[in-house]
Formats: sequence, structure tokens, C-alpha cells
Amino acid sequence: MSTATPDSTRHLRVIAIVGPTAVGKTALAEHLAVSLGGEIVSADSMQVYRGMDIGTAKPPAEARRVPYHCLDIVDPGTPFSAALYQHEAREAIARIARAGALPFVCGGTGLYVRAALDDWEFPHGEASTPERQALEREAAEVGPAGMHERLALVDLDSARLIHPSNVRRTIRALEMAALGDSYAAQAARFSVRDSVYDAVFLGLTMERERLYRHIETRVEQMVEAGLPDEVRSLLAAGFRDALTAAQAIGYKELVPVVEAGADLAEAIGQIKQATRRYAKRQLTWFRSDPRIRWIDATDRSTDECARAAFGLLESDEPGTGTPAPGTWRLTAD
Repeated sequence: MSTATPDSTRHLRVIAIVGPTAVGKTALAEHLAVSLGGEIVSADSMQVYRGMDIGTAKPPAEARRVPYHCLDIVDPGTPFSAALYQHEAREAIARIARAGALPFVCGGTGLYVRAALDDWEFPHGEASTPERQALEREAAEVGPAGMHERLALVDLDSARLIHPSNVRRTIRALEMAALGDSYAAQAARFSVRDSVYDAVFLGLTMERERLYRHIETRVEQMVEAGLPDEVRSLLAAGFRDALTAAQAIGYKELVPVVEAGADLAEAIGQIKQATRRYAKRQLTWFRSDPRIRWIDATDRSTDECARAAFGLLESDEPGTGTPAPGTWRLTAD
């Protein structure tokens, strides 16, 4: 369940810095947090894992200019969800506010940003249960299509929203139906964008080819900084299943290199391609949110982006919500 009620937090100003990977979100958030007396709540689904540092672009502890929250929460392989993140993030926001600082939510995992800031509840949780395990065993026997047909019998609206091959969502919808809820109803609630805080959403964007070059440079820097050794250490610690998970970009591609001597250059190319695709999905997600006011970071330094952000923040009146979305473009000095 939600850890903060709308009535108790509507007055609390929170600044969200969002956008695709490698666009400069962390640098901008730190700059603003230093200037405004803030602390940062990470909204990155992979930075919650201990030991996954280089590949997630986690800010090194010794280089952090302000306190960070929601980093290194669990070991790799430990189940972690948006519901668990919501609790951690809202607790962090409350601590920051009690200390008299300004909370910044910074990250590229759109689901985590919304879980932290929007009026959502996760009434039934997302942890594995005996009921889910039974459904998973059934799915192994009858296949995705059979499970989808079963869902259509009990919740046709939800079945229409879920592709028949998506067995994970089908199982989740069957779980929800058994508990008296509906996947379709939850999806409808998902479309409502209402923050439990007095939130300002700032997005960083960049010309696509320039962003892709930033991504490629970052990947090369990660490898030079020791990402293969980080993968080797995590494998030695028994976290192979976590590293080969679909979302572990930058790790799963290097497992064959470390374990079997696969070609490093080919793996680096795969990481770059997967990260470019991920950035495209991030942009699609964030572009759908009309509350985000965009700053074009193409050919702009962090200082220049910060001046644009300050201009947008100064145009906003606390407690009234953000003005109409738009893109702030700086002219050359």
C-alpha cells in the first residue's frame, strides 16, 4: 500500500529530473541540489542492487556532492518491485523534508518515478505467493494461450489488454481477479497522472544521434573502468541469474566473455545496441507525460542546463502545479 497519503504531502515540493540514459540527469540533479540545499532519491531500478555499480552508472560514494537515497538496497537476485521501491522512496522523501532539505527524484526508470510521486497503490503487492507459484506451474502445463483463455473467462476486459503470449501479465491478472481486483481497472488508474506531492517534473532531452554517441562513449568508459571485473566478482558471489536477467543491460552481455572467453568487442557492441534501444523506450515513456517540462541538452553544459532549469523553476508558483509543458532552449552566450 502507498506509504504517503495525498492530503498529508500535497504541500511538499519535490523536483523530479527525468530522461533517457546518458543524457546528464545525475549531473544536473547534483548541480541543482547543491545550489538549492537538496538531496537525491535515485529512481533507477538497477541502482538498488549492491555491487552493481559501474554498469548502472551509480555515482561513486567519494564523488557525491550531496546525500543519495535508494541506492544499494538489496543484493542482486533479491526480488525487488515498484511497490517496494515506492515505500523506500517515500520514506526517503519524508526524511529529506524533515531535515529541511529539498527532495530531488532523479532517474530514468519511469515506473519508479511514478511509483514514488504519483497517487498509486499496490494493494496486493508483487512478491511471489503460493497462489502465483500454482499459476506458474499451470502455465508450464497449458502454455500462454491456455492461461490467456482462462483469464478471458474471468476478466474479459483485462484479457483484451494483455497479449496472449505475455504469460507473466496473464498470471498477474488472474492473481488480481482472484483477489477481487482487475488488471484493466489498475491500467485505468495508471493513466491518471496526479502526484501526491507538489511536484515539478523537469526532463532532459538531446538530439537522438548525439545521445547515441553519448551512450557509446559511456559504455566504453564503463569497460575501461572495470565493468568486466565487476561482472566477474558478481558471478563469483553467486549472482549469475541476476546478471543474465533481461533488464541487466551491460552485465548479461559480458557474462559469456567472463565465463567462456567470448569476444569482448562483440559484447561491447551488444551493450551499446541494447542501451540505445532502452533510451528510445525511456523517451517514449516520458514523452507521454504532459507534466514534464523539457530542457534540450544538445551541445549544452551542465551549467547551461542548470540555468535553464532555474528559469523553469522560477516561473512556477509552489502549490499551483507546473505551468504548461514546453521546451527551454538556451541561446549561446
